Amino acid sequence: MTAPLLSAAGVAFGYGGVFRLDGVGFELGAGELLGVIGPNASGKTTLIRLLSKVLVPQAGEIRLGGTPLTRLARRQLARQVAVVPQELAVAFPLTVEELTLMGRFPHGEGRFFESAGDLARAREAMLLAGVLDLAAQPLDTLSGGERQRAALARALAQEPRVLLLDEPTSHLDLRHQREIVGLLRRLNRDRGTAIVLVSHDLNLAGEVADRLMLLSCGRIAHLGPPAEVLEEGLLEAAYGCPVRVEKNPVSGRPVVTIRWPDPA
Repeated sequence: MTAPLLSAAGVAFGYGGVFRLDGVGFELGAGELLGVIGPNASGKTTLIRLLSKVLVPQAGEIRLGGTPLTRLARRQLARQVAVVPQELAVAFPLTVEELTLMGRFPHGEGRFFESAGDLARAREAMLLAGVLDLAAQPLDTLSGGERQRAALARALAQEPRVLLLDEPTSHLDLRHQREIVGLLRRLNRDRGTAIVLVSHDLNLAGEVADRLMLLSCGRIAHLGPPAEVLEEGLLEAAYGCPVRVEKNPVSGRPVVTIRWPDPA
């Protein structure tokens, strides 16, 4: 039996006793997209930090291809796992191309300068992320959406087996949301890239994910197909507000709307 590409078992993490992510477990195979949803402070970003070894679990274990993350050096992990954070924080006035080439660093052990192959991979990544025409632009001159796509280009340049996305469409307009979703589907299908997608957009997550993980108060409230997780009772218990769930007439996927308060 083939081991899952990424797995977690009994994972727990606390911030000084104020908040705790507890008992989290799942398995993710190659070419699968797992959507992670839940209210604010439910543990979504903490989970991304644990899966990328920015944080180390206080209990439980995370494995990549059957190997515990604790046994992998940072460079080894970065060759296989890439992260697109909510906000791109850059301390230096880099251009989009320079940022993208940073994604090649894990593959350049013993080299001080990028190779022709690195430049080709970076160009391909920028093209896929839709920022090739911005290659020479400094990051501090870009819009929020352009910076988000530049961060995605850096992640793609790593050629990861696992892609961790924290609110990747939060700054994007409708056209670029559509393009990014198309790209994620191609990565799944053509490259077998496993993707963990954290999103506040329940309808986006429900449309693109193979499975959804609903986090509530630091625990998994439900893990399963979108039609099971995007259920009125589960969502109302997790988010504390009334919702309506219907079916998308085209895709058949669930569509969530808020039951707004009566203005009267």
